[in-house]
Amino acid sequence: MKATNEDLGHAIVSLNNIKKSFNDIVAVNDVSVQIREGEFFSLLGPSGCGKTTLLRIIAGFESPETGDILINDKLVNSTPPNIRPTNMVFQNYAIFPHLNVQENVGYGLQNTKLTSKSIKNKVDEILDMVGLSGFNFRSSSALSGGQKQRVALARALILKPRVLLLDEPLSALDKNLREQMQFELRQLQKSIGITFILVTHDQTEALTMSDRIGVMFDGIVDQVATPEDIYTKPATKRVASFIGNMNFFRSNILSSTAESVRVESDLLGVLDIDKVNIFGGSKPKVSVGIRPEKFKFKKPNGGKKVKSLAGKLIQKTFLGENLLFSLDVGKKAEMVSISLTPSGEVTYPKVGENVTVYYSLNDLLAYFEV
Repeated sequence: MKATNEDLGHAIVSLNNIKKSFNDIVAVNDVSVQIREGEFFSLLGPSGCGKTTLLRIIAGFESPETGDILINDKLVNSTPPNIRPTNMVFQNYAIFPHLNVQENVGYGLQNTKLTSKSIKNKVDEILDMVGLSGFNFRSSSALSGGQKQRVALARALILKPRVLLLDEPLSALDKNLREQMQFELRQLQKSIGITFILVTHDQTEALTMSDRIGVMFDGIVDQVATPEDIYTKPATKRVASFIGNMNFFRSNILSSTAESVRVESDLLGVLDIDKVNIFGGSKPKVSVGIRPEKFKFKKPNGGKKVKSLAGKLIQKTFLGENLLFSLDVGKKAEMVSISLTPSGEVTYPKVGENVTVYYSLNDLLAYFEV
């Protein structure tokens, strides 16, 4: 499946039918993606899906077998990395341990015609931008993980690239620092206005920082969309499964009209699903999906659109921001996940009780079985 790209203005990076293999393994398979100038774009997917290979192709560290790479409308397939208007922040930071902060950040300017004073002024400016003002002569070995990350960013940004490439830059940080750096990276990108392309396997990271996300599996970009659309309208079943949580129910198609498709599920019964919520072609079988947070214990307003599902509550898990319930619906030992925001004003059913939960037909998504 090829990702679709709406017209979003000037594309600073255009990848057209890119393919790359390593021996018999196809790492990137006919990928076409347009990344616009000034956006924060994330390549998201599980380990081994090809996202880092695609980033390295943009940087010039790998060459595609087929396809074209354009940066600012110029074909760069044969352009070496140091000539491309890109710079890269690596997963392990790649900071020189024998150099202090100022020497690390200013390293890329040493072979320019700038004077030592001009280089120092530029280093001071960029260190202030990344929150390390006054760290010029700090030893690299004395830096924390977050500080090393900022030094790596400063060193990449001081050369003023048109595109900054980031390969899992936050993966080595602890949770609290990682969340702080997500906010700082997004604010930095907004303030300087250049294109950031991030590679990550962390869906929260991608959803938090990105203007758009390309979701990859097995060398293929399944979907390119905003974080909101990726979550609420995932274009394929594997995107729906990878982003957040989803309950799936195998179903058969009974009939179809111009507006909806009637399906029958062993667990949910006969349902009419709007065609705008159906993805993937035309097969006799579909998987009907619904997010755990769309289930309610209290019947909402909604008339005929509101449906119900009965079962036995077998588990309740407190996750801080959410309560996760597991409902045994009694058919083929299938479980349904329900997610709610905890509230001291609401009394929830107890484990072991028989309960009825409610959902709206508008919240159902359907994916044709491959």
